[in-house]
Amino acid sequence: ELQAPTRLIEWARGNRVCVAGYGQSDGNEILQLIPPPTLLTKETQGLCPERDFKVECGGFSERPVYSLKYVPDTSLLVTSGPPDSSLQVWQMSAEDSDVIKSVSTIATENGTGQSWAKIATISARAPWVLHGSRLDRVQITEVESKKNVYTATSRSSEELSNLAFLDCNTLLLCCATGRLCLADIRQPESLVEAVSVPSVPCSEQWCMGTRHGAQGLEPSYQPVARLSSRGLLTLTDLRKTSELLALGKTRIPSPGSGAEFLCVSWAPALEGYLAISGFDGTVHVYDTQSWDSSGREAEPIFVHKGHAFGGAGGSRDPPLVTAHTWHLQKPRTLLSAASDGSLHVWDWVQPCGKC
Repeated sequence: ELQAPTRLIEWARGNRVCVAGYGQSDGNEILQLIPPPTLLTKETQGLCPERDFKVECGGFSERPVYSLKYVPDTSLLVTSGPPDSSLQVWQMSAEDSDVIKSVSTIATENGTGQSWAKIATISARAPWVLHGSRLDRVQITEVESKKNVYTATSRSSEELSNLAFLDCNTLLLCCATGRLCLADIRQPESLVEAVSVPSVPCSEQWCMGTRHGAQGLEPSYQPVARLSSRGLLTLTDLRKTSELLALGKTRIPSPGSGAEFLCVSWAPALEGYLAISGFDGTVHVYDTQSWDSSGREAEPIFVHKGHAFGGAGGSRDPPLVTAHTWHLQKPRTLLSAASDGSLHVWDWVQPCGKC
């Protein structure tokens, strides 16, 4: 049980988990947690006497944290949040300290008045952060030197919902309208629309989840899932951007036009499995391997309802799942956080018919 509403979960070095609060105008906690022993082993264990996370180090952000990313192979975190599109860089504690301290700010050109920046990180060549709030304001910055490495060229100022590194040269950008764009940093002028979504109401908002670099997958096979605020899921293979792999309607309780906490993610160790959240106090898991382009309603193989029925805080409003992520080694284990400050780790038993 955390002290404030938590918006995100991020895996960091040494299988640590980073979380951050978003509910206060100042004093939002950023914590690095040590998972329970049962989560630190690859093998599935039985009952474990120690079931709690432990705080290893922490700090405070003067602004709400809406996005947090660990910079691979470093001890750095990058965060963003209102009221502008600037980024904050944090140093995780050394062995003799339990403090996560702010070390620098990455200001953005014309950042004032812009919405908070979406971010992604990579350390293929150097510690880089990809960031932007709109399609015409996407750039890559070297985290430590603050040197600008790349700036996208676009005539569109559409709002972004997600962005990702596909590799050290290729970027994927998802607009709130669901439009996908590919970019190559070696050719700044080559921002190419990959595929649009099916015809949907203008009020519908979208987010995306990418799966790449997973074991057993072809290097070029990079499926992308897009989730709409009304529960529509589209699957796209970036090798064939002119067509959809599959289209499905998820079972969400009350579709809405908001997309503040929409989240879709691919399982890193299970072929074709993904999870969605952000509609209510549940997380839905789907097996997409049998999906087609019919758009029929899909049946979830599991629904985690723990936040809805066992949340902390005693708030009158039912808790809303604000983020989820998959365990990196345990195929059916997920972490999820909710607006009441609860952080859950859970898994599900595979039905016998699919053993």
